[in-house]
Amino acid sequence: MSLFHKKKQKRPSPLLLEIADTKRALDAAYSIFENVIDPDLIDSSIYQVNAIQERYKYLLKQAKAAGVASTILHTGQ
Repeated sequence: MSLFHKKKQKRPSPLLLEIADTKRALDAAYSIFENVIDPDLIDSSIYQVNAIQERYKYLLKQAKAAGVASTILHTGQ
């Protein structure tokens, strides 16, 4: 009997890490969109938000297909 057993911590799946990174990027893109004034930058930020949204949707589909679950996916945080 050992008193100093370390519990093996589960590492989050790479897919969940990618989803979390993409969510942060999406939040940043929304922030940029809300703060730009120049019309050209508004257009650019709209394209950026749309591109990141599509990536986020793709990653969520991949996670669902792989049976990956997390509170990140269920609460949208």
